[in-house]
Amino acid sequence: MKKRSVLIAGHPTSVSLEEEFWDALKAVAQARGLSVNALIEEIDQTRTGNLSSAIRVHVLKAVQARPPGSDG
Repeated sequence: MKKRSVLIAGHPTSVSLEEEFWDALKAVAQARGLSVNALIEEIDQTRTGNLSSAIRVHVLKAVQARPPGSDG
């Protein structure tokens, strides 16, 4: 588990995720042409529960949406 600081709406907060989720989140952000922080802000705007859980779900959905055999 790795805790990182991010800015959401100009306010610092910390998010704890497993390293694999941080790596996948970076890949999703890069694929969308966003910074990790910008993607987290986007996820934060639509979440209904815990931010870390919302990020994990977002990453999972992004991975599931990839075409079969896709590397990233």
